[in-house]
Amino acid sequence: MRAALDAARTGQRGANPLVGAAVLAEGRVAALGWHRGAGAPHAEVEALAQARRAGNDLSRATVVVTLEPCHHHGRTGPCTQAILEAGVRRVVYATEDPTPRARGGAQALRRCGLSVVSGLLAREAASLNHRWLRAVAQDRPFVTAKVAQSLDGRTAAVDATSQWITGVQARAHAHQLRARCDAVLVGTGTLLADDPRLSARDPQGRDLPDQPLRVVMGTTEVPPGAALRSGRWCHLRTRDPHEALAQLAGQGVRHLLVEGGARVTTAFLAQDLVDSLVVYQAPLLLGAGAASVADIGVTTLTQARRLELDREPVRLGEDVLLELSPVERVPPAPAVPSVPA
Repeated sequence: MRAALDAARTGQRGANPLVGAAVLAEGRVAALGWHRGAGAPHAEVEALAQARRAGNDLSRATVVVTLEPCHHHGRTGPCTQAILEAGVRRVVYATEDPTPRARGGAQALRRCGLSVVSGLLAREAASLNHRWLRAVAQDRPFVTAKVAQSLDGRTAAVDATSQWITGVQARAHAHQLRARCDAVLVGTGTLLADDPRLSARDPQGRDLPDQPLRVVMGTTEVPPGAALRSGRWCHLRTRDPHEALAQLAGQGVRHLLVEGGARVTTAFLAQDLVDSLVVYQAPLLLGAGAASVADIGVTTLTQARRLELDREPVRLGEDVLLELSPVERVPPAPAVPSVPA
């Protein structure tokens, strides 16, 4: 299971949880798989395919997976079906799937005569996806916020110039990030200042096959000639992040990318609604200018919002990519009353 958890961390955070799977054959880990994103094979399917190609006897194998195998048709088929077709007779998983559409896989496998065990390293598996689980519980999209900034946390110089703080490779990566999301959101201030298209494009400026819904948040009207009107778009006439997420959930958005500006990003951060933070760090010092984040309600160091790296920093040309998640807030253990000697 620890090997499956390590494999899961290789995946991309978003609309789907991080999931890893291991196939045990003849007392060893014969194959590892992880979910690489929407539409890609699920972790169990990938691990089973690897084990089959290596010539393992799957009728005597055990599938170990960090999340209950799914039991529904989405962009891919049910993992329960793949497990049954492989001839596997035993499945061990860490945590239950909380989503109404996907859960029920364990019960289905048991009905088919498989041995199914749950709860192994459940705490570690739940911690891995604690923000995704929170988004599911709150019935809202998973939120990724993107920031491109100088070393001193500025997104624009004093004269408001901001193109380009980061280089070509970082900008190309940001367009790939847009393509992975269901929607990309900016505030009306950014819309009026930059007139962004909010489309996902390749380095030559051509639209990528997968395009997000383009979203403007705020009460100011969208100008008739705004560039984002060239694609699917909507205007959320609210300044409340909770209301914005509720409206987007109603439109089927499961993964939202918040691109700014700083006022909108700060609003989501202040409400603890950012589940993943992507930072493109440029080797620049501006000294003054627009800050990437404003007041989020922290008045002393102990209130600081702690984040942890999802993976090692990556060089993108001269820039550095940081992908972070909020540290899980573990409630303090209840006080144990002292017993008189």
